Amino acid sequence: MIVDYQFLQEIFRAYYIQRWNDRIRPMELIEMDKHALKLVAAYCVAKYEESDGKKIEWNELIKAGIYELFRRIAISDIKSPIYHEIKKNKEVFRRLNKYVFDELKDKLNDKEIREECQEYLFAENLEDKLYYRILEAAHIYASYWEFRIIKQANPSTRQNVRIETELLNKLDRYADLIGVKKLSQNHTIANFIDLIGELRFQYRWAQLPRVPKTSVLGHSLLVAITSYFFARDNKACERRLTNDFFGGLFHDLPEAVTRDILSPVKKSSPQLERLIKDIEAKLMDEEIYPLLEKEWLDEIKYFTQDEFKNKVILDGKISFIDKTETINEKYNKDEFSPYDGEAIKAADNLSAFLEVWNSCRSGIKTEELLKAAIKIKEQDKNKVIGTVSMNEIYKDYTDNL
Repeated sequence: MIVDYQFLQEIFRAYYIQRWNDRIRPMELIEMDKHALKLVAAYCVAKYEESDGKKIEWNELIKAGIYELFRRIAISDIKSPIYHEIKKNKEVFRRLNKYVFDELKDKLNDKEIREECQEYLFAENLEDKLYYRILEAAHIYASYWEFRIIKQANPSTRQNVRIETELLNKLDRYADLIGVKKLSQNHTIANFIDLIGELRFQYRWAQLPRVPKTSVLGHSLLVAITSYFFARDNKACERRLTNDFFGGLFHDLPEAVTRDILSPVKKSSPQLERLIKDIEAKLMDEEIYPLLEKEWLDEIKYFTQDEFKNKVILDGKISFIDKTETINEKYNKDEFSPYDGEAIKAADNLSAFLEVWNSCRSGIKTEELLKAAIKIKEQDKNKVIGTVSMNEIYKDYTDNL
C-alpha cells in the first residue's frame, strides 16, 4: 500500500511549518493551509482553461501539487526569495533536489510513487507545461493572498511595496491564463477563493487544547492527498483520481458558511443531522454557488453533496454504489465518473485521528483527545476499501494510546 505511517507523518510535517515568520502575524500562517489554498486556486484557473478548449492534464496537476508539497516540507527553512534565486542556478538546484529526494526516498515505500516524485523533482522545462504554469500562478496568488494579511499587520514595514510589486509582477507573467486575469480583476471567483481561504481561520477541535492547531482547509488537503493515493492503490482511472482528490479537497466546503460543527453534535439526533444538511444546502445556494461559473456547478455539487457515498454517473444521472469493489470491477472508467465517497470518509477519519494522535505524541494528551483517537481507530481499523486495508495503516499507531 502507498499510504503508511512514514508517508502520513511526512505530510503531517506541513502543519508545523510557519510562513512569514519574520513578520508580525495576526494568525499563524501554515504551509499546509497555503498549499491547500494554492490547489483550490489551481482548480479554478484550470477550469477556465478547460472551458476555453484547452486540455488539462488533471492527474499531472495533482501529482505536481503533491510532490511540490513534499519538496516544500524538506526545504522549509529556505525563504521563498532565496529559493527562487537558487532555482536560477541549475546545478545548485539539482543538488538541492538531490538532497530533497534523499530525504524522501525512504518515506515513499511504493516504487512507482518514488520514481514519479524523483522524475518531478529533476524535470526540466516544466514551464512549457500548462498544468505547471497553472500551479505556479496559483502558488503566487496564494502567496499574495497571505501577503495582504501580513501588510495589514505590518503597515510601516519598508519592504511592503517591494514585496507587493514583486508578487504582482510575477502573477502578471501568467496573465494569458483566463483565470489569472479574472482573479486580478477581482471577478467573483476571487470572492470564492477568499471564502475558501476563510477556512484557514477555523481551527478544528477548537474546544480542546491541541498541538499543532489544524485548520479546516489544511485538514481538507490531507484528506484530498490520502483519498488520491487510496484511489491509486485501487488502480483508479484518470477521472476517478481527479474526483477523489478534489472531492477530498472540497468535502468541507459547506463549512465556509456554517463553520465547523462537531460530528458528535451533528449526529446527536437524525433530525438535527438532516436539519444541518438542509441549512448547508440553503446557504450553499445563497452564498457559494453564485460565486462560481454555472458550468462548474454540477461538478462542485458532485463533490459536496452526499460526499461520503460511492457514486457513478449512469445515463446522465447519479447512481450510488454500495462497495468500492463494485466500482473497481464494473465502473472504473472515465465515462462513469466514479467517485469513492467511502474512501474519502476513511481519509477524513484518518486525518482526524492524526490530528489528535500527533497532539498526544507532542505532549498534549487530554482525556478527550485520547478517547477520540481510540474511538476513531477502533471504528475504522477493520475497514477494507477495495485493495486498501485500514488496519495496515492504523497498526503502526500504537504508542500514545
